[in-house]
Amino acid sequence: MRRRCGADEQSIDVFFWEAAISAKTSQRVNEMIRAREVRVIDDEASARYSAIREALEMASQRGLDLVEVAPNAVPPVCRLMDFGKFQYERAKRDRDARKAQKQIDVKEVRMRPKTGEHDIAFKTRDARRFLGQGAKVKVRIRFRGREITHPEVARDLLDRVVEELNDVAVVEQMPAMEGNSMLLVLAPRTS
Repeated sequence: MRRRCGADEQSIDVFFWEAAISAKTSQRVNEMIRAREVRVIDDEASARYSAIREALEMASQRGLDLVEVAPNAVPPVCRLMDFGKFQYERAKRDRDARKAQKQIDVKEVRMRPKTGEHDIAFKTRDARRFLGQGAKVKVRIRFRGREITHPEVARDLLDRVVEELNDVAVVEQMPAMEGNSMLLVLAPRTS
């Protein structure tokens, strides 16, 4: 059995490498582009129509890749670029964007309509601490059995919590029934 070598083997390796890249990015590159005619945008941002073979030849002469940027256009729009460099810069931009995002924690404080005074003060103090750390706080009043027939008791309790935390919190979501509980969401007050 004879093994192929030389330019054919190299082009096959490149083809499979590009297939692996395009599977990750869902962008077609070089031979993966299936259109017969494409609109090519080059380095100077000038666009022109050409057959796919001519566009691939132009890309290989310049040492660049032909990347499909608008596959739904008629004909598809392709750009001449260094695809590896493009992927690296896009990944770097995504990493920086994730670093810049601030993760907001949501803490939950649970009570019942018959919660005692000391426990309410304790839970309110916890909520104040969470809000001071920059987290949002869900205050949940859980009903059991027939307690659900008196939602006004829970609403009064939630109003009391809001009043006590008024200096550090704003109401993000008003009290609302959610299954067998009443839920209120508080967000930290911005100065």
